[in-house]
Amino acid sequence: MTAPLEFYFDFSSPYAYIGAMRIDELAARHGRSVDWRPMLLGVALKATGSQPLTGYPLKGQYSTRDFARSAREYGIPFKMPTRFPIPTQAAARAVLWLKQHDQAGAANRAVPFAKAAYTALFVNDTDISSPDAVLDVAEGLGIDRAALAAGIEDPAIKDALRAQTDEAVHQRGVFGAPFVFVDGEPFWGADRFEMIERWLKRGGW
Repeated sequence: MTAPLEFYFDFSSPYAYIGAMRIDELAARHGRSVDWRPMLLGVALKATGSQPLTGYPLKGQYSTRDFARSAREYGIPFKMPTRFPIPTQAAARAVLWLKQHDQAGAANRAVPFAKAAYTALFVNDTDISSPDAVLDVAEGLGIDRAALAAGIEDPAIKDALRAQTDEAVHQRGVFGAPFVFVDGEPFWGADRFEMIERWLKRGGW
């Protein structure tokens, strides 16, 4: 099987950030590519009647500690943002616009942008809920600021993000981030990446 790994993520998830920094190398070791699929985690949390981990007593304190510990395990820089969680629509729409815009044959800039946006939030403490901050990140990669600004306000892109989120949650059972499908097999969480590795090596079990 050579189908891409389907990687669902939300920019406001520290665990999805850790996953984002590992997923491409993991897939490449097994001759796979990755389909990066932004979603809005708030919709999934609403569907499950839950909230961000940091909102729970006791569990929130543990989770904050574990975010940093998990990042250290893999040598990934991490700083808990001053504002957390944040709305992520602008950054998610930017990824979708770049994916669509680059389909004509240009270099795929969606993934470098996604990683740069994650770094802005979880390393540089930049509040990427602001469209201007998202555009700053994109401009730093040589992406046309005006074109992307129009793209993230395009009703078609807004609809595409809503549709992708709705499909993920209500049709595919995605309830958290990161969430990875390997040939249809679902894996939730950055702590399942080692299991994904074994699954790919063994062809499932």
